[in-house]
Amino acid sequence: MRLLHTSDWHIGRTFHGHDLLDDQWRVLSELAELVRAERVDVVLVSGDLYDRSVPSGEAVRLCVDVLERIRDAGARLVVTPGNHDSPQRVGAFAEFAAAGGLHLHTRTSRLHEPTVLEDEHGPVAFYGIPYLEPDPARQVLRSTPAPGACAQDIGRDHPSVLEEAMNRVRAELAGRPAARSVVLAHAFVTGGEGSDSERNIAVGGVDRVPAAVFDGVDYAALGHLHGPQRVSERVRYSGSPLAYSFSEAGQRKSVWLIELGADGVSEARRHELPVPRELATVEGTLEELLNDPEHEAFTDCYVSATVIDETRPLDGMRRLQRRFPHAVHMDWQPAEGRAGAALRYSEAVRGRDEQQIARDFVANCRGGDPSESERALLDRALADVRASEVRE
Repeated sequence: MRLLHTSDWHIGRTFHGHDLLDDQWRVLSELAELVRAERVDVVLVSGDLYDRSVPSGEAVRLCVDVLERIRDAGARLVVTPGNHDSPQRVGAFAEFAAAGGLHLHTRTSRLHEPTVLEDEHGPVAFYGIPYLEPDPARQVLRSTPAPGACAQDIGRDHPSVLEEAMNRVRAELAGRPAARSVVLAHAFVTGGEGSDSERNIAVGGVDRVPAAVFDGVDYAALGHLHGPQRVSERVRYSGSPLAYSFSEAGQRKSVWLIELGADGVSEARRHELPVPRELATVEGTLEELLNDPEHEAFTDCYVSATVIDETRPLDGMRRLQRRFPHAVHMDWQPAEGRAGAALRYSEAVRGRDEQQIARDFVANCRGGDPSESERALLDRALADVRASEVRE
């Protein structure tokens, strides 16, 4: 049986305010072509199908279209929600969807109940563990005894509830001695490397779980971390299909093609995905960024620029976008020597009147003194405040 391991589609996400639906369609629709070319039997989506718990109508439509294309290409799908998803919304009509080849594992109380599919070597049991918010998951698991349920109280952190979930999976799997097994889970596993675009799932300072929690299954298809990576031969992250932060600029997005033989995983191949638009970070004075031929290669990229100038440039982003139409982020750093030492508040205001404090604040933030017209505006604002205080 050939599996395609994906995760973290985040349909509906924006990138620094830029709509990504077209980019997401271009990449995700390619999965159907990969299914057809590689004769994939089952596509796995290990959480964060959507970027929001209440996705927009456009995001839902795109997701449905992608799932239909994958199904029409000949694969069945197994999906579990992540920390960005609403399990109730993702799992709506799950029983009906299963009849059409879309298997939705969204209920914590039933995480030990697998989807069982067959190939020439026999059955494969797919267990979907939705993202387990520790306190709610703990309450559900305590109130729904199941094979392998913990006899003691369950801890209040993510490792404890995930360990309890896997105990239930292993207990159920013990009754299927001839079956191979695949677990989908959404978690931060020790040994994985995060990026800036994942939402923090730490509770009480604990978010990572040991890879050993997945002992006893043939393959653990993980989601949550956006970089493709191998924790062990049988524990892997596919990563997100697109980059969702500039910290991912060096990553080449991909999916895993997993071959299940008679005795478990016989092959794992990484397949790189198309890149709708590259990411680039540039740095220099505004004039350098606007005129240096070295930056010509980045004109069609999503650009994050760090402008290093004496003063914060006026209308800097608009000027950058004349050269880089897809510039989405700009930082300003004062040129070396302009940044003064940090002062305590009492030192910053000592011996200064309101006007001088306001002007110094502008100069500190922008790296240059306010103009005559700006000083007039500041003085007028302070006068209006004083007049208002007198009236009260």
